Amino acid sequence: MNDPTGTTTVHQHSSPSLDPDNILPEDRILVLDFGSQTAQLIARRVREQRVFCQLVRHNLSAERIAELKPKGLILSGGPASVYGDKSPQPDPAIFDLGIPILGICYGMQAFCQALGVKVEPGLSREFGRTRLQVVQPEELLRDLPDEFVAWMSHGDQVQSLNEHFETLAVTSTCPAAAVKHKTKSIYGLQFHPEVTHTAGGSQILANFVNNICGCRGTWTMSSFIEKEITAIRNRVGDKRVICGLSGGVDSSVVAALLAKAVGTQVSCIFVDNGMLRGGERDEVERRFTEHFKTDLHVVDARNLFLDALANVVDPQEKRKTIGRLFIDVFRNEALSIPDAQFLAQGTLYPDVIESGSNVDGPSATIKFHHNVGGLPAELGFDLIEPLRDLFKDEVRQMGLELDLPDDLIWRHPFPGPGLAVRCLGAVSEDRLKTLREADTIFIEELRAEGLYRAVQQAFVVLLPVQSVGVMGDDRTYENAVALRAVQTDDFMTADWYPLPHDFLSRVSTRIINEVRGVNRVVYDISSKPPSTIEWE
Repeated sequence: MNDPTGTTTVHQHSSPSLDPDNILPEDRILVLDFGSQTAQLIARRVREQRVFCQLVRHNLSAERIAELKPKGLILSGGPASVYGDKSPQPDPAIFDLGIPILGICYGMQAFCQALGVKVEPGLSREFGRTRLQVVQPEELLRDLPDEFVAWMSHGDQVQSLNEHFETLAVTSTCPAAAVKHKTKSIYGLQFHPEVTHTAGGSQILANFVNNICGCRGTWTMSSFIEKEITAIRNRVGDKRVICGLSGGVDSSVVAALLAKAVGTQVSCIFVDNGMLRGGERDEVERRFTEHFKTDLHVVDARNLFLDALANVVDPQEKRKTIGRLFIDVFRNEALSIPDAQFLAQGTLYPDVIESGSNVDGPSATIKFHHNVGGLPAELGFDLIEPLRDLFKDEVRQMGLELDLPDDLIWRHPFPGPGLAVRCLGAVSEDRLKTLREADTIFIEELRAEGLYRAVQQAFVVLLPVQSVGVMGDDRTYENAVALRAVQTDDFMTADWYPLPHDFLSRVSTRIINEVRGVNRVVYDISSKPPSTIEWE
């Protein structure tokens, strides 16, 4: 909104953990984030128990936690050593709240140190799959075998417990792989139950959430939608909301949710930045004018973006350049919409964690998302992010509840900077054309083979290298492209998908024959981690 000085301000939506609109269920678990890249995966696993779970900063005060009334706390892992001078520490008063606590890896070490147990470098570090023996099948390890494989990732450990703790499980090199406080409902795991590599990890979290914390498992998407709609109506009132459309699942679900909440008070803006997939602009215009009957504003800014990206090769700089220009173009169009006060975005949980959601906390930034934070003060809108607490599969579930078309709901994710971060090296109109044509062929073949829904994300990457080839009797020196297809539940971790060899052969043949300038096709067989899904 304008102030007397002639400038405008942006009011970002409060952190979801503050729950300003009281839209969250009574049963909830809080995850205190100590910097683990799997912290939100913990939240995802808890939600599989139909219990709402949120990530909050590691040093949230005991007083504030008590006000939020969670049924349990989980202290995440993290990259630091708890005995370090600047290591993140929880408020020690949380251990006297009477709320059940589960510490995972660093989280276990943090509460052990706070409660008088020494943590020190292990005699032998443990990384990867480790065989674990249960020595006391207490409630946390209920219904698990006496021996199972767990995923370890630590150099520090507890060598010996004091009189307040007891051991629940051990490994050959870790004498305190699982522990419990004797008088308080405080449990610790040196391993990671949230990752699929730990056999029975979901059972362990279920035991904590359901049996120890007493959660009832009543959280559903329909109830979340109802409360979110009420919160949006109360917040927006009679003002207008602008929704930034990309044509993908997230922004489409946001648009549908807003339409259900405030109807004709929604205006959508779609910026064509020249980095779109084949036919994307036409599809967005058709879908959001014919199907949704939306007030849609399409801005053709292809030349602006291409000019700005000339000679930019660093991936972070690409994202930042596109982000800055996107905001300028978006703002200029938004100013033409009268009575607009709110801006809605399709920010998801993985977007937040990968962008470093806790600015003052221990999480590392993996990549810069132009739709997460960093909004300039002059943008001039109150920010609404109704999907900020949700994972991708939950967003799809919301889309189903909102009666969106199946082909839209199951469309593969597409990065905000578009093909620019799949065009490695310099971005130009010719290189984007090559990439777009190859990508279109790959997706066409996936659909024809019935494999599109089997993978959660698939695309082509144009590599910044050329290689020698032979076409007919001529020598060629042309581009190489990489095919990428992954399977994942949450996009926090992902495995490469084993596409059939005959399928890959067919795709390669089509691309080399039909896309001028390409003479080599390779397939990416790396998983996340250690790689990311996108190449840039």
